[in-house]
Amino acid sequence: MQAVKYNNLAWKSAATLLFPTDFDPSKKYPAIISVHPIGSCKEQTSGNIYGQALAEAGFVVLVIDASFQGESGGEPRFTENPYHRVEDIRYAVDYLITQDFVDETRIGVLGICGGGGYALNVAMTERRIKAVVSITGVNFGRMLRDNFGGQSPIEVLEAVAQQRTAEARGAEKMIMSFLPPSVEAAQQAGIQDIDILEATDYYKTSRGQQPNGATSALYSGLSAALGWDAFALSETLLTQPILVVIGDQPGGFGAYRDGYEIVRRAASKQKELLVLENTSHYELYDQPEPVAQALAKVIPFFKEQL
Repeated sequence: MQAVKYNNLAWKSAATLLFPTDFDPSKKYPAIISVHPIGSCKEQTSGNIYGQALAEAGFVVLVIDASFQGESGGEPRFTENPYHRVEDIRYAVDYLITQDFVDETRIGVLGICGGGGYALNVAMTERRIKAVVSITGVNFGRMLRDNFGGQSPIEVLEAVAQQRTAEARGAEKMIMSFLPPSVEAAQQAGIQDIDILEATDYYKTSRGQQPNGATSALYSGLSAALGWDAFALSETLLTQPILVVIGDQPGGFGAYRDGYEIVRRAASKQKELLVLENTSHYELYDQPEPVAQALAKVIPFFKEQL
C-alpha cells in the first residue's frame, strides 16, 4: 500500500495505491480505479472492501479521494460537483498511465453508490477506460431531483441561489449533512427509509465511520448536481463492457431503479445486471455475504475484460 498525490486541475488529488501480494514492479499489471460514494472517502468501502479484494485478486488498484474532500485538495471544501467527480477519474487515469507497472491498455473503474454513477458516466467520454463496474450505483442528479428534502427541484435551486448570494456577500458557508446524527435520532424523527437508516448505521457508527467520511456537502454547490444526469447519452456513448450490481430491496436513494435503467439504456454489447436477493444498498458496502456474492462476479468480469 502506498499513499500518492498527483496533479488535478489546480490542486493535488490524494489516493492510495494497492498492490497484488506478489507485486513485481518490473511487470505490467491491469489497473482499476476505485471510486468512493458521495460523502465518503477512500478509507471506507471503496478502499478497505472492494479495493483490497481487487488487489488480492491481482490488480493494481488506485483508490481515490474526491476533489474538495478527504485528503485531496480543492476549495471550497465539501463540494460535491458531479462534473469534478468525473474529472477526478480522468486525472486518475492520467496518473496510472505514467506508472511503468501499469498496462495502459487494461484500465478499469469501479464505483460504489454515487461513485458508481460517476464511473459509468466518465466511461462515455474516457476511452482509456476499458471496463466498468457499478456497485449499487446511484445517479446523483436524479436522486436530488426526486423530492430532495421534501422540496421540488426548482424550490431547491431557488434556495441554493439565495444561499450562494449570501455567501458571496460574506455569509458563512452552509455545510449540510446528508444523514441524521444517529439511527435513534432518525427513528425518533419518523424516518423509515431503509437507505437513510442503514446509511446512518454505516457512517455514524464504528461499522464504517472514518475521519474523512464527512457525509456532508456544501449546500451552495448543489446547483450543478441538480442539473446533472449520470446516464445522459449512454445510448450512444457508453459502449465499454459494464457490470451493474444491485440489491433487490429498493430504498430512497434509488440504486435499484438506476441499475435497471442504465443496463437497459447503455449501448454496451456486453452488459450484465446482477440483482442480489434479500440485499439492501448498504449491505453491499461491507457485509460479508453480499460483498462476496458481488466479488464472485466482479473479479472474473475484470479478469476477462482487462
